[in-house]
Amino acid sequence: MTMVTPPPGQEFFARGAATMSRVLDQAQAMADVVNRHASALLPIPRPTLPPRLPADPVTLTRDAAAYALDAGQRALLFWDTMRRAGNAFTEHEAAGCPPVLVFDWEMVLDGRSLPRPCNYALVRIIPPAGTRPADPALRPFVIIDPRAGHGAGIGGFKSDSQVGVALRRGHAVYFVIFFRDPEPGQTVLDITAAETAFLHRIHALHPQAPKPVVIGNCQGGWAVMMLAASQPELCGALVLNGAPLSYWAGERGRNPMRYLGGLAGGSWPAALMADLGHGKFDGADLVLNFESLSPANTWFSKYYNLYRHADTEAERFLEFERWWGGYFLMNRDEIRWIVENLFIGDRFARGEISAGGGATFNMRAVRSPVIVFASAGDNITPPGQALRWIADVYRDEQEIKALGQTIVYLMHDEIGHLGIFVSGAVALKEHSEIAETLALIDSVAPGLYEMLITRAPGSNAWQVELKERSIADIRARSGEAKNEAFPAVARISALNQSLYDVFAAPMVRQLVTEESAEWRRRLHPLRLRRTLLSDRNPLMAPVAPLAELARRHRTPASPENPFLAWEKLWAGSIARGIDTWRDWRDAWTEVAFHGVYGWLAAVGLENGETPVEAPSVVALADAPEVRQALDRIDAGGYAEAVVRMMILLAQARGGVRRSRLARSNALLRTEPPFADLTDSARQALIREQTVIASMAPAEALASLPKLLPTGAERGRALATVEAVAGPEAELGEAAAAMLAQLRSVLELGPQAPVPFHAAAVPFD
Repeated sequence: MTMVTPPPGQEFFARGAATMSRVLDQAQAMADVVNRHASALLPIPRPTLPPRLPADPVTLTRDAAAYALDAGQRALLFWDTMRRAGNAFTEHEAAGCPPVLVFDWEMVLDGRSLPRPCNYALVRIIPPAGTRPADPALRPFVIIDPRAGHGAGIGGFKSDSQVGVALRRGHAVYFVIFFRDPEPGQTVLDITAAETAFLHRIHALHPQAPKPVVIGNCQGGWAVMMLAASQPELCGALVLNGAPLSYWAGERGRNPMRYLGGLAGGSWPAALMADLGHGKFDGADLVLNFESLSPANTWFSKYYNLYRHADTEAERFLEFERWWGGYFLMNRDEIRWIVENLFIGDRFARGEISAGGGATFNMRAVRSPVIVFASAGDNITPPGQALRWIADVYRDEQEIKALGQTIVYLMHDEIGHLGIFVSGAVALKEHSEIAETLALIDSVAPGLYEMLITRAPGSNAWQVELKERSIADIRARSGEAKNEAFPAVARISALNQSLYDVFAAPMVRQLVTEESAEWRRRLHPLRLRRTLLSDRNPLMAPVAPLAELARRHRTPASPENPFLAWEKLWAGSIARGIDTWRDWRDAWTEVAFHGVYGWLAAVGLENGETPVEAPSVVALADAPEVRQALDRIDAGGYAEAVVRMMILLAQARGGVRRSRLARSNALLRTEPPFADLTDSARQALIREQTVIASMAPAEALASLPKLLPTGAERGRALATVEAVAGPEAELGEAAAAMLAQLRSVLELGPQAPVPFHAAAVPFD
């Protein structure tokens, strides 16, 4: 063979052309970012006109006096509530920041006593009086809260909460709490090991129950997925609420928090803050970042709302402040691991996070059903960050089925990040319906679904449907499919971190003492603004008696008082002004990010990663799991035939209503021969028939007579499937056509002309 030498300069021109293509793409991306922000910021909305004041001087004076008295009394009540919040904060700190759960609990296993000690613990929630006792046959619920600066308890600091929903359904509920101070030298992998020990203990306490449901809130979702990836045999269904598993994902022009790490130069600021804390990172710094996302609410609106409704808002304000005002610490290695692997590196979805011993955490190893709850109104974990991992881990929806995985996502239209966990309305709707669906999740055929919750016609009851979706739907909700700027951030971050570790860190660590670190924590603005308003400040001493005097002589102004309208107008203008500043800040943040890292990526400073192409259907059919299932297309009997027919009907309809799923679940658990199967055998049967029905639907349909050789078996199987499907008039055109095909192929009805499904893959 003769080797042909490429012409001189060919490689140079090829690289130049590739660079020019990236430069043009970056210029287009910059123009897109600027246009989106410009359309959002301009034009500036016209201000609302103020209400007209009374022309009668007597009426004007009377209204002004009534408003002045009302405003003064509200001010006293406001400052008294702030004083009480300050006292609650100091008492909570003095007590060691215990969990803010509203429920009583008892310790089950303290992680500080484990061979690899950490500051986590497993507690059991004690059902309150009047609640039904836990049913030992029901699967336990385990809730893991985020360790993102605050303490544990957000999933159960109200009666209408994740804990309350599970308790009312008779489930045993366990909560993973953590203490304020980390154990010396603890790492994130130590925490995963402790959570593994917690699940082992729960299995020992509930030997007859199915595997526990594990719920991860926000950053607790990382812990849940790491746990399920490393210990798939211990976890039942997983619920991820507002969990940012794909931190780079998002839509241009929105949610700028993901850009902050890049603009700060990477992970080194977190390392610096931990070194200034004498090896401990202060969670108050994370909370300060969260608060900066909505400065109008942080600095003004939530306090004005308390002032305006000083008679009724105090208890709700104090309840939330009790959780929001508790700040926890992390070791230097913990925060660095989180920032480098998740915020800056975004390594989880790519299976690059080390699990120790040469292994990695691979989300493809998760075999438990997963329910993802996200919200379009969430500015901390937007939908892209909550959902994009599905498209990063699985190449298409057929691969999800082939691996026997079930993924369900649920979208809220407007609730904010904290509302996902603390809103009573969300608990009574979304979390309640998730809990109901979890009871049936093992009967759901593998695949990717969206959970749709609607009002049943003429009823106050919710109607739930699992609608089949594709990876394309996930990509559409996730925003940018590929952003080369973020790999450039990872490269710059690694360089800056190395420079900090070599030149700055040794000097900082020599200068910082535990005493200076503690004083820095005490003087943190989030702590200081609470301690200064507590009874520790002698200037607050007159507030309590004056507020009590105001309560005894409270005289609210009339709602029609024009000065109240002026006050509301003034407050709205302040909030709009701060929000306008925020919008301009966010716009410049994103433009600067793309202007720096986008151009660095355009000239070649990136990891050189190429997106993985989705496999062809034929290539997927060669996977061992698929080939093994397709080789058994003619194997089996009544059980295989019934499950296959139900899956074919569900695929034709494009989803399944929960009412049909409940009938299917009852059939699979109570009717012979299904009732004699173990849970694992039943799930294996559903997985195998799902692969057959989705990869070779025509052959799956045609081979049904071989599974049901007698007329009696065919009649019984079809009657069972029709009973689960419900009234034929409610099936829809596609499902009705499939039902006609089933009758035809089983010779129990008129011959259908053309099969509804064509073969998905060649099969021999």
